[in-house]
Amino acid sequence: MNEETDGAGSGETPVTETAPPPPEEPRRSFVRRLLRSRTARAVTVAALAGALVGAGTVAWRTGTLPLLGPSPCWDSLGSGSMDALFGDRRTVVDEQALRTDPMGEGGAYGQCRITSYDGDRARRQVTVEVRRLDGLRGTDAQHWPSEFLASGMVPLGEGLPGMTSSTRAWIALPQACTGRDEFTGPTVVDIGMGRAGFEVSREYTLRDRDALTGALIDAANGVIEEFGCSGAYRAPRDLAGPVEWDDTRTSAFCGVKGLALPTAYRKELRETRVSGEGGPARICEAGYDPHQTAVRLTTVTDPVLAEIYSSDSLHSGAPVKGSRGYGRIGGNRAVYRALCQTGPVIFVLEQLRPAGEGDRFTFTRDLLPAYAAAEAERIGCAPQKLTFPTS
Repeated sequence: MNEETDGAGSGETPVTETAPPPPEEPRRSFVRRLLRSRTARAVTVAALAGALVGAGTVAWRTGTLPLLGPSPCWDSLGSGSMDALFGDRRTVVDEQALRTDPMGEGGAYGQCRITSYDGDRARRQVTVEVRRLDGLRGTDAQHWPSEFLASGMVPLGEGLPGMTSSTRAWIALPQACTGRDEFTGPTVVDIGMGRAGFEVSREYTLRDRDALTGALIDAANGVIEEFGCSGAYRAPRDLAGPVEWDDTRTSAFCGVKGLALPTAYRKELRETRVSGEGGPARICEAGYDPHQTAVRLTTVTDPVLAEIYSSDSLHSGAPVKGSRGYGRIGGNRAVYRALCQTGPVIFVLEQLRPAGEGDRFTFTRDLLPAYAAAEAERIGCAPQKLTFPTS
């Protein structure tokens, strides 16, 4: 995904636009009735045109098609969302048709990628994905949370089951529409733009977060309609302010009362940032500075989202026993599943780089018992007393 230097960020990577030879005239006429090209925009559609011209995607340049047909990303992103994200630049859309069966390639239903161009130069790229988060095989317990459960995110609020930032946002679709199997997480629509967590200024953060959030809600409503379900999400009116980094409070680490940061880590973990409160997850990141995050502590209170850690809490390391739960601990990651009145709650500790005296990799073992106990107390799920294996 690419960012633009005169808008939300920097560090572009050129994206090559490839267009196959034009199909025969009868096929072109049929596709023209199905697709729309907006001013200074090119559209690429897969699956829809694939039945006519073979496998793969088909690129259409601006001006070759009439202003008729669906909007990008399953007819969901209207002019408001497109203009907020890309302005008046030409765009190319690479869209997969939504599958009805999400099993197979990581539980994916489909993907839509939009790239904007300034002349021949790629400037910004946005990717929308629809997927069922896996818990049985553990495929979505690490990479997806590293991007979509981060300290820079805030809850969508107003009863919307998701989170947002200036580079990543996601929302869970209603289970009444998508269904759900045992040991699977929610079916989500997520959207990403540029490098995860990249920030320039508060002004750009607010602008890009609003644009990404609006596009997320539009995409989710388009998917709900595509699935043949009724109802729609309403865009949040008042998001919390951007989350800032602050000096670490060693006596209440990550803002958790009663959680003391061991002395050995205080020099390395000087700054801390905690995601917005009241959402499906609470994420704290700490490091020497905002560019050197060393540890991440995540509490997932949404019982459906917690299921993406089902496999890891059973198989990813040495066993951890608790008074009201169980988990596993490895060299740089610990996952503990607490049994609470509201359902399962997950505590995850991750050490991303060496920290503490002697560049140690013992943070998860040093802090997991205290973190689980203090967080359980904070959310009303106490007591939690953990014991480690002797070896």
